[in-house]
Amino acid sequence: MDERELGVAEEHQIIITNREVVSVKGVLQVESFDDEEIVLDTEYGLLTLRGEDLKIKQLDVQGGSFNVEGTIHSLQYSAGMRPR
Repeated sequence: MDERELGVAEEHQIIITNREVVSVKGVLQVESFDDEEIVLDTEYGLLTLRGEDLKIKQLDVQGGSFNVEGTIHSLQYSAGMRPR
């Protein structure tokens, strides 16, 4: 039985490097994406990344990790945290 089945929250972490690379932990799924906007479903709500020339470099839904490269303009949460 994994942590999600047990109801244990995944660690949620965001690392931004030089506004060019974003690494996110605690991703449940990618809701939508194009080269200017990516919407991620996380344990802490929907997270929208906006920028230019965005390219998904790594996605591991089972492990909850996600990496994107491009020029990052903004990150915004648009929904509340999930109940634990």
